[in-house]
Amino acid sequence: MVQFSSPISVTRGGILSHPGVLQLLFSRCGSAIGYQMQSVAIGWQIYALTHRALSLGLVGLAQFLPMVALIFVAGHTADRFDRRRIAAICQTVEALGAASLAAGSVLHMLTPALIYAVVIVLGAARAFEGPCLQAMLPSLVPPPLFPRLAALASSLFQTVTIIGPSIGGLLYGLGASLPYEVCAGFFALAALCITFVPPGVRRPREPVSLRAVFGGIVFIRARPQILGAISLDLFAVLLGGATALLPVYASDILHAGPFALGCLRAAPAVGALAISLLLTRHPIGRHAGRLMFGAVALFGIATIVFGLSRSLPVSIAALTVLGAADVVSVVVRSSLVQLQTPDHMRGRVSAVNMLFIGTSNQLGEFESGTLAAFIGAVPTVVAGGVGTLVVALLWMGLFPTLRKLDRLDTAPKD
Repeated sequence: MVQFSSPISVTRGGILSHPGVLQLLFSRCGSAIGYQMQSVAIGWQIYALTHRALSLGLVGLAQFLPMVALIFVAGHTADRFDRRRIAAICQTVEALGAASLAAGSVLHMLTPALIYAVVIVLGAARAFEGPCLQAMLPSLVPPPLFPRLAALASSLFQTVTIIGPSIGGLLYGLGASLPYEVCAGFFALAALCITFVPPGVRRPREPVSLRAVFGGIVFIRARPQILGAISLDLFAVLLGGATALLPVYASDILHAGPFALGCLRAAPAVGALAISLLLTRHPIGRHAGRLMFGAVALFGIATIVFGLSRSLPVSIAALTVLGAADVVSVVVRSSLVQLQTPDHMRGRVSAVNMLFIGTSNQLGEFESGTLAAFIGAVPTVVAGGVGTLVVALLWMGLFPTLRKLDRLDTAPKD
């Protein structure tokens, strides 16, 4: 039976009392909500300018390509230099990018090419920002508290995911420049907050070389638990990409309107937020590996239920369970990866983790959309859910040490 440790206060004497935790969480949230609002505004504006669905795909590509090109260099940079300073510089660049989009909107000077150019710069900044923010988090609290901190960070992110796009859309309706102006403020606030995080321990600077830059891959390959956890998430998300087909389900299968589509889109984040808050109060104690595999299997089952459902309430419930199961897997994986990784390697390992997550999300949407065009939405979603179950069973056999993982805070670290 899965055990959870007893609740511990997140305030006085708890995780938020540790120096720098609150400032780092504020910085992460400010950057995340700015990104969410900005993404909605850019999507609306680029489509208003071109009236082509392809333009929306190109925006995603413009964000994704810089990450692929720079992520390993970004990870090595995060391990060589002051992570606070790198993150602050990146968030300042993001603030300037949002400000330039606001100015272009006010002056009616924005063109699709200019928007793509700004998005590429923003994608490059996020490629360097992400590994730094991820690598800083575990150094602020003792290992036994980190799973709870990871759950709290996840709950805050899910909250931002729910409210950010709504605020961005509302502000865009009041004026095209307004969401960019607010985003610039959030990014600037994030950059200010990160400067108040205490400096981490001094790390040895490895000389720049291919081995050092790609050290994260070498490190992960030598540790079956980390490799198994990251690759399990990659294939589970890649196969279980039901959310990419939500417009098809809302319109053609459930025969509902745009409000129902909004409910379907919000359902996974609501489930994820609920479980994140639960894990913040009652962190995972024992049998973490079994719990993660169980969560991935539940993710697959919920995907199948959603794929076969013809009822809007059942579909919303299935997506809520899907989001809740995904967060359990995310908390276990992120805690395992960060706690088993020495501080001087966390930037590079976080970079590989980000690449896996970004690839699975992007390719998962592409795979679902392409396959649905050939065999239909329902067979695609159901097949994805079945595939997720198969992957979970295979990984339990391929990575027995991951399956037998007990406590996250006592996992070995080289």
